[in-house]
Amino acid sequence: MQLAVRSGLLLLLLLRARGLRAGERSSSAMEEIATEKEAEESHRQDSVSLLTFILLLTLTILTIWLFKHRRVRFLHETGLAMIYGLIVGVILRYGSPSSNGHDKPFSCSQEDRPFTTLLVNVSGKFFEYTLKGEISPGKIHNVEQNDMLRKVTFDPEVFFNILLPPIIFHAGYSLKKRHFFRNLGSILAYAFLGTAVSCFIIGNLMYGVVKLMKLVGQLSDKFYYTDCLLFGAVISATDPVTVLAIFNELHADVDLYALLFGESVLNDAVAIVLSSSIVAYQPTGENTHAFDAAAFFKSVGVFLGIFSGSFMMGAVTGVVTALVTKFTKLHCFPLLETALFFLMSWSTFLLAEACGFTGVVAVLFCGITQAHYTYNNLSVESRSRTKQLFEVLHFLAENFIFSYMGLALFTFQKHIFSPIFIIGAFIAIFLGRAAHIYPLSFFLNLGRRHKISWNFQHMMMFSGLRGAMAFALAIRDTATYSHQMMFSTTLLIVFFTVWIIGGGTTPMLSWLNIRVGVDPDQDPPPSNDSFQVLQGDGPDSERGNRTKQESAWLFRLWYSFDHNYLKPILTHSGPPLTTTLPSCCGLLARCLTTPQVYDNQEQLREEDSDFILNDGDLTLTYGDTTITANGSSGSRTATTSLDGRKTKSSSEEALERELGMGDHEVTSRGTRLVFPLEDNA
Repeated sequence: MQLAVRSGLLLLLLLRARGLRAGERSSSAMEEIATEKEAEESHRQDSVSLLTFILLLTLTILTIWLFKHRRVRFLHETGLAMIYGLIVGVILRYGSPSSNGHDKPFSCSQEDRPFTTLLVNVSGKFFEYTLKGEISPGKIHNVEQNDMLRKVTFDPEVFFNILLPPIIFHAGYSLKKRHFFRNLGSILAYAFLGTAVSCFIIGNLMYGVVKLMKLVGQLSDKFYYTDCLLFGAVISATDPVTVLAIFNELHADVDLYALLFGESVLNDAVAIVLSSSIVAYQPTGENTHAFDAAAFFKSVGVFLGIFSGSFMMGAVTGVVTALVTKFTKLHCFPLLETALFFLMSWSTFLLAEACGFTGVVAVLFCGITQAHYTYNNLSVESRSRTKQLFEVLHFLAENFIFSYMGLALFTFQKHIFSPIFIIGAFIAIFLGRAAHIYPLSFFLNLGRRHKISWNFQHMMMFSGLRGAMAFALAIRDTATYSHQMMFSTTLLIVFFTVWIIGGGTTPMLSWLNIRVGVDPDQDPPPSNDSFQVLQGDGPDSERGNRTKQESAWLFRLWYSFDHNYLKPILTHSGPPLTTTLPSCCGLLARCLTTPQVYDNQEQLREEDSDFILNDGDLTLTYGDTTITANGSSGSRTATTSLDGRKTKSSSEEALERELGMGDHEVTSRGTRLVFPLEDNA
């Protein structure tokens, strides 16, 4: 009897154990099915979020076409992208349902710092969680449960590593060298000194605003002086894309266009390096936010080191690409040539970031170097492809960022809007821009032959828009209370400047009487008859001499070396090295000189250079110099050749040709063209 009872008990235990195992297997299977459904739902939401941005860009493109067709100029394409982003943000914020899951807070009082990755043991299973950021105690129960809003909130690194490189590279690759180098000194002053002045003025004014907020009880957390300086550096990054687009469409004055474009190109690079230097400011002692002279000079050293290192890295990458395209036969395979050019250019940004430098500076100067050297080595098909490729990428990336700005106003979870801080920021930006433009213009005019007029200064003051770079710098770090307030304020400033200032560009041009109808890619033609032999003492000749002198004083310092040595080494253009290097370097010169150099009688020119005549049957008068193709020429500084003609050095001729002032140019300022008659005597 006892044996039967024991057998029954064992049987019951076995059946219960089997039942438990079957239940565990069933539960595990249900968990796997639920996990697969969650993964499928997450994939679907990812597709919907990307589709949302693609539809935004598509709608923006169609509206841009409609605006161009109707000649509407009160709103730029970037403003349109922001408006569409705002509309979609409202729909996602208030029209999409929240998920069913709820986050439950757990206390980790023994830890004194947050962990980037957290492993949680749930019933014997380990789950990995990543740090999303700090949440204030007052918002602990208001964490957003809308999964769709979380999906459309991108990692800030996406902007820096994917969207910014094509925008910055295109700015350097499409740079118009003629007008840029003509105003090089002024552009450098505005970009470097002006940005630093603007940063410190805005930072100090905002520190006063922060003290006022603390006095009236509107400051709920810490906001240090270094945070104010960081905000000054972030908001000093100008992006007058709207104004420049209208300038290009209306063909506004070329010098004004060059000053604004050149400042905006270099200003972004200076702003990002300046912000990195401010972050690196770490005083010794208990008060880590007090002024320390040693830390200040260390930050200055960091600024110079990062900028120079990034500059060298970008230039070296461009030089390496030029050498590869020159000494290989990649031009026989345009697809491979274009792919290599694209990858080398993009990798410059990532290489600089990986080495601790700034990718924005590196990719900017890589673009300038690629345009100056590598472009000459590319095949005709690759030249067209690279220009169009980066132009399309620049257009899509820029409009994507502006669409995301509109979206972020409603989808970003950590907005902190303070009316006092916002009003103070607008006032500080206005005063910082004024201190940036007017005093610098006064000092620059002391050394400029062609002064920067008051109308130009007012337009530059008006054109200080904020855009993609300021947004990208602000969103990169939103972990603290101060940075969240800075980001929200930056977003509103970008909205205001793009919509209000961008829309008022055309009326402002008319009110300031700034001339339009001038092709930005060329100098305006002379006002007098071009087919007359005139002395070079007129106003057009004076402008031509001014162009030559203002371009040369910085440019000529290195151009002769570049023309005689760097161009022949890195490209198929320039004089053969056998004629420029010493005779003892003959073997090296023959190795580095390609046959194409001897085949090309004329210099290879970039797509943005001036129209150059190959026919020598022209007589030109430039200033007090008259040059003829089959006669003599007179000049005070010219040298006499064996046939009695006045000639110049090859580097001077190439310099004038590249700057659009050579003796073969049709539309150079101060130049007179004469078609000589047949000599029947």
